[in-house]
Amino acid sequence: MKPKILTTLATYDRQQFASDVVAGVTVAMVALPLSLAIAIASGAGPEKGLVTAIVAGFLISVLGGSRVQIGGPTGAFIVVVFGVIAEHGYDGLVLATLMAGIIMLAAGYLRAGNLVTYVPEPVINGFTIGIGIIIATSQIKDFFGLPMPQPPAEFIAKVDALWSARETANFQALGIGLAAMAMIVGLRHMAPKFPGLIVAVGITSAIVALAPLSVDTIFSRFGTLPSTLPMPAFPTISVERIIELLPSALVIAFLASVESLLSAMVADKMIGGHHRPNVEVFAQGFANIASALFGGLPATGAIARTATNVRAGGKTPVAGIVHALTILLVMLLAAPLAGYLAMPALAGLLILTAWNMSEPQKWRGYMRARASDRVLLIVTLVLTVFADLTIAIGAGVAFGLALRLRRQNAEMEKDWTPPDR
Repeated sequence: MKPKILTTLATYDRQQFASDVVAGVTVAMVALPLSLAIAIASGAGPEKGLVTAIVAGFLISVLGGSRVQIGGPTGAFIVVVFGVIAEHGYDGLVLATLMAGIIMLAAGYLRAGNLVTYVPEPVINGFTIGIGIIIATSQIKDFFGLPMPQPPAEFIAKVDALWSARETANFQALGIGLAAMAMIVGLRHMAPKFPGLIVAVGITSAIVALAPLSVDTIFSRFGTLPSTLPMPAFPTISVERIIELLPSALVIAFLASVESLLSAMVADKMIGGHHRPNVEVFAQGFANIASALFGGLPATGAIARTATNVRAGGKTPVAGIVHALTILLVMLLAAPLAGYLAMPALAGLLILTAWNMSEPQKWRGYMRARASDRVLLIVTLVLTVFADLTIAIGAGVAFGLALRLRRQNAEMEKDWTPPDR
């Protein structure tokens, strides 16, 4: 269980440190608005996203099994977190995250990190697209500036409520959201290494503040953000509460493990390296326990932020440490400025995040796959959107493993010849 940072520090030099500092600060500028937006979309306060990026992001880099992994809150958790908070309150989410961390510690100790290869790829693709649809739908209220209560969590009821409120759309909010999205996409194409997210959200939010426009901001919705980390504390724990939250904890642990290992594999391809899967799962366990104790959200390796780190020149886990410390510095010195960020701009950012995480460039390939894989992907997607993520993952994995066994048996029967008697 040797963290990757111990391996990299043996040959660490000043040139690597300079590259890591530049990459860490760049990633922090990308992670800052994303962390705020993900926390808000999850039904939590925006400061919870910063706490998660700082505490969990630091530990994932210090203890993890990847050279360049960047950890923090991710869009994949929005659906789960929103549901847990709605049903069990924020204290219930903290306990579920704490339990998930313990489950991941056990999984890492038992060397279960390699088991991610047994999760069928269509299942991962199906619930990723499904989560993207749910995230995008959840941002329509703020993107259009609809003056309505929080829409229901259930997908069809949510769409119906949003459609009923369509005539109350605020076109100033819509303009800010569209402008933020256009700037993000434009900067991403013109200057891929430039932290375009913070620039786009910052400029459009400045327009809202200076015009002034009748558009919601973080401050108008949530008040002033805290400028210090909270003191660690345990949630309320009881046997009944543990049993009640165990399904949610298992889903959080599964999602955190799968997403972090997928992110590490993507990073390996980009840098030509090899991560340590069981060390990575172990680190995710510690990171989620610490995030829960500080009142944060579930955390995992973030594929987009990890890729940004690599493109910005990150060489070792020091870049991830710099990323966490930079966000901490912003929280300590500039938290009031974050209150000016416009809600439609953050909504536009999350809609683009949902689109990117669903990987539309791969959809044509999915449709050319074998029929059983297409069915598995669509079933998982439909269950994710219309039923429940727990049901989608459980049914998808069980269905996928059954199909794999069926194919293996068919191949064995085809190759089998009856013996001479």
